[in-house]
Amino acid sequence: MWTFIGAILALVLGFLIYGKIIERFFGADDNKKTPAIEKPDGVDFSPMPTWKVFTIQFLNIAGLGPIFGAIMGAKYGPMSYVWIVFGCIFMGAVHDYMSGMLSIRNGGASIPEIVGKYLGKGFQNFLRVFTVVLLIFVGVAFVTGPAGLLATLSKGGMTIWLYVIFGYYLIATLLPINKIIGRIYPVFGATLLIMALAIGGAMLWGGFNGSLLLPEITTNSFANFHSNPTENILFPMMFIVISCGAISGFHSTQAPMMARTIKKESHGRYVFYGAMIAEGIVAMIWATAGMTFFGGVEGLNDVMIPKEHNAAWVVNEISVAWLGKVGAIFAIIGVIACPITTGDTAFRSARLTIADIFKYDQAKIIRRLFISIPLFIIGYLLTIFDFEEIWKFLGLSNQILAVIILWTGAMYFAKVGKWHWLMSLPAAFMTTICSSYVLVAPLKNGGMAIDTSLGLTIGILIGFASLALFLYKVSKAKNI
Repeated sequence: MWTFIGAILALVLGFLIYGKIIERFFGADDNKKTPAIEKPDGVDFSPMPTWKVFTIQFLNIAGLGPIFGAIMGAKYGPMSYVWIVFGCIFMGAVHDYMSGMLSIRNGGASIPEIVGKYLGKGFQNFLRVFTVVLLIFVGVAFVTGPAGLLATLSKGGMTIWLYVIFGYYLIATLLPINKIIGRIYPVFGATLLIMALAIGGAMLWGGFNGSLLLPEITTNSFANFHSNPTENILFPMMFIVISCGAISGFHSTQAPMMARTIKKESHGRYVFYGAMIAEGIVAMIWATAGMTFFGGVEGLNDVMIPKEHNAAWVVNEISVAWLGKVGAIFAIIGVIACPITTGDTAFRSARLTIADIFKYDQAKIIRRLFISIPLFIIGYLLTIFDFEEIWKFLGLSNQILAVIILWTGAMYFAKVGKWHWLMSLPAAFMTTICSSYVLVAPLKNGGMAIDTSLGLTIGILIGFASLALFLYKVSKAKNI
């Protein structure tokens, strides 16, 4: 229990201390006009209250990520705690903050345009395609799951629910951000937080009265507790499984959308760094809940062996048992509403990204339709693929995008003459993670599956090589 309490306190202190350090290091300046103030258009550039922007950003980046990912990551054991805490504070929250603030400093630009400015045209063109594809897959992944569950609950056909959800997606993508997203999403964002805090409170109550035994980190905790450790290697696979709650490239695609609604640069720490810390807290709560509810890591692994006992099943079991009928409502909202609210902002971000690429003004709805209709046609066609197949693509792609954003932030600091190591070291680490994953992960998880020791060695060498290349580029730029 004290490990859990300490982890939550560490995340809060991370926001209060390290978040402030990053803000000062970046140089947030309220004398500079934000895009929302400088060029409001009533559609995408629209100033909103900070609390509202925070809850929307939190819901956009969270959804089911810090719940499902944390539960699946908890199967590896207490080492998941270490990754969530340190990853969130020193990597994920910094990644999100830099994504948002660089967008603000560049007129609300989308991520590919920002990356192109600091890493060059090659990365820009690659990311223009990569980001749009990733966003479409995210939208599709978060429509098939809820549609299937709604079909089961209503005893109706899945196709009709796909039409309904895609119809809502289209409306939310086209309308001004303050019409639907600005009004409804703060409610769902607050619900997601309340759900997590209620589960956390139930655990602490049980821990203090002795009815629950929360896992603790000891000298024996630094091992792989997964029921199938040969196929689920702690390093690097846990670092891919737990993305939301530690670091997630998808977050960078959502940051520009919020960068166009922030009134002052000083609000960025609360919206970007703060929302990621909040997500880390949610991930910590659900990782602990998964291990605690089933009597430990071994119990969690055992109950999740049947295919139907997936993360959604775990959420439902825990919510109903600890929170009763209210918990059942929370579970339904979590498994149905939250994915939908992530999916529609993914499509909206795809629209904005494409519009930025072609410098295609979005003030008129006909122009928004011109981009949105083809996106939704492609998205609907992709629903023929199995959810698990789509999710495999998302896991690695998500972290590859995070790597590119970390290197972008590092190059920004280098170009403005600041200490780049705050970004370049996390970037080299995540480069190692992604390279190792591709080499050693089983084929069914998207990797090449070569010898583990060889794959890890090559992955580490790639990480060092990427850092050496970065330092060479920085040195060369200084000499010009």
